[in-house]
Amino acid sequence: MSRSYRKTPITGMTTAESDKRFKKTEHKRARRALNAVDLTKEEPPAEKAFGNPWSAPKDGKCWTDPNDWPRIWRK
Repeated sequence: MSRSYRKTPITGMTTAESDKRFKKTEHKRARRALNAVDLTKEEPPAEKAFGNPWSAPKDGKCWTDPNDWPRIWRK
């Protein structure tokens, strides 16, 4: 049981389990927009136009203290 606790004190800032669904839909939107553009005549859409991280279910990661959040530190 040497790995029963987290070694890195970085966790997500919300109760959402994952960003997977958000990332899949935003990448799909970006691919569809890129396929719709005629690249010989127009510039491709900007990468930053899709997948705004502030509208994602998880708002990034933060450092935690094991004494304040012992439940988060359990795997």
